[in-house]
Amino acid sequence: MTGNLISDFPPRWIGAILRARWLAFIAIALLSLLATSVFAHGVAEDDKLFIEQTSGMQLIPFVYLGAKHMVTGYDHLLFLFGVIFFLYRMREIGTYVTLFAIGHSITLLYGVLSGTHVNPYLVDAIIGLSVVYKALDNLGAFKRVLGFQPNTKAAVLIFGFFHGFGLATKLQEFTLSQDGLVPNILAFNVGVELGQLLALAAILIAMGFWRRTDAFGRQAFAANVALMAAGFVLMGHQMTGYFNI
Repeated sequence: MTGNLISDFPPRWIGAILRARWLAFIAIALLSLLATSVFAHGVAEDDKLFIEQTSGMQLIPFVYLGAKHMVTGYDHLLFLFGVIFFLYRMREIGTYVTLFAIGHSITLLYGVLSGTHVNPYLVDAIIGLSVVYKALDNLGAFKRVLGFQPNTKAAVLIFGFFHGFGLATKLQEFTLSQDGLVPNILAFNVGVELGQLLALAAILIAMGFWRRTDAFGRQAFAANVALMAAGFVLMGHQMTGYFNI
């Protein structure tokens, strides 16, 4: 069960909005600087060379590359941060993370192995939208505006599909050897899942300390506004790239 902030502390909105403004400015500045040098799903030059020059089964290296990609994938991490923000029970966390993993595993494997191509800018813009969506969901905006709460599990699964296609579009930019392609891509996906677990563990530890502070209730609103701002920055960056193709 996810919580929301609109029903939790409306009387304190003004102070929270003032705090959120500065957090949002910081998030926009950091992501804007990051976006000038790194695209979502970026791959380091040495990793690119390895991927394009390798042939045959290279399971361990591809597991490492998958884990590295997820741990450094700020768009994935922002979405996961939003997903678990109001989840306290490990069973619920496991359910949502599993749905996300199923979604992006399906489209990652399908996209690469079938050769299905989707415009990477549009896919990454939707990934940015997923961050915005989750922040708005945490703020209780959909229930307030629509009068009902959209299915949060379905949303995580659906956005997981797009996150997987984001990974696939990046791998499709490389000339992949057909020798050992299937086991290598499977190993890459395993690495992605391992990286997700490592990143999630770090986020949960940090969240655990934060939730035990008296400031969490006051700062939660501001944090989700900043998360929403970060999602809009990701969307804007990708749509600018799309229209400038």
